[in-house]
Amino acid sequence: MRLLIDGHNLIGQMRDIRLDDPHDEAKLAMRLKQYCMRHRRHCTILFDNGIVGGLSHLSNSLVTVIFARPGTTADSLIIERIRRTSDPASLTIVTSDRQIRAEAHRHKVPVVLSPDFVRILETPSSSKVDDEDPDPVITAAEVEYWLAVFGSVPIVPKPRKRKKNT
Repeated sequence: MRLLIDGHNLIGQMRDIRLDDPHDEAKLAMRLKQYCMRHRRHCTILFDNGIVGGLSHLSNSLVTVIFARPGTTADSLIIERIRRTSDPASLTIVTSDRQIRAEAHRHKVPVVLSPDFVRILETPSSSKVDDEDPDPVITAAEVEYWLAVFGSVPIVPKPRKRKKNT
């Protein structure tokens, strides 16, 4: 299931990210990257008023960040994607915007209200590592993501300790 997120609408509901922060979009993208990595999900965040509309450098393999081009809005882009979806059950919209919610309802696309999604992001279990599988399966996408973050690191074997001759 893919999340389609009304970015500024979600930020407006968060306690630790403010709409007047010049880095609010980057902070939300980072938070959602962590969430998507933990829950093995993908999401697209749409924002209004991008410096240069379109795909953002804030994107990675799990989170796609898109800024609306001048003359359009994130809301209209979300509505367009709702109308174009061929599999409504594979998409979940995160917003509290009434117009978007009404369009999602008409097309039978599930909606999570922004305050409810903030609670999901802020639950202690979403940040705990203790409850996770002790033997996790790492996907190729996760390996690709971490290699992009840290780069390729050669594995150097530890030198063996020599026994002292007595």
